[in-house]
Amino acid sequence: MTIKTAVVIVGLEPERANLAPFPGLTVEKLKAGINAAGDALRALGFETGSCLIPPEVEAAEAMVEAYLAKHRADVVVIGAGVRTAPEQLLLFERLINLVHRHAPNARICFNTQPGDTVQAVQRWVQG
Repeated sequence: MTIKTAVVIVGLEPERANLAPFPGLTVEKLKAGINAAGDALRALGFETGSCLIPPEVEAAEAMVEAYLAKHRADVVVIGAGVRTAPEQLLLFERLINLVHRHAPNARICFNTQPGDTVQAVQRWVQG
């Protein structure tokens, strides 16, 4: 039996993400994009899961830590809503260090939108 590469997608809860920097993006489109990214990764043979977090640093950190304690992570994708928003800089730094601590062998990658999540993962590993 072959073990599938486990991909964890970490991003802000769509209802609480700052969508202003992404013209035309709505909560519904973001949710659909996250689901489509997971479906596309599974179709390529990856095992996937999403950890959607609030923007508050401590709460988000606790959620990701709990998620990584229960799920294997070979690749962690951190979404653009965390990575590119200046107001999320501290959260972004804390998540990077948390992933490094709790999933030290995981590859870390970044998307610019849900639609390029597959490409972000494939830069680091093939399914």
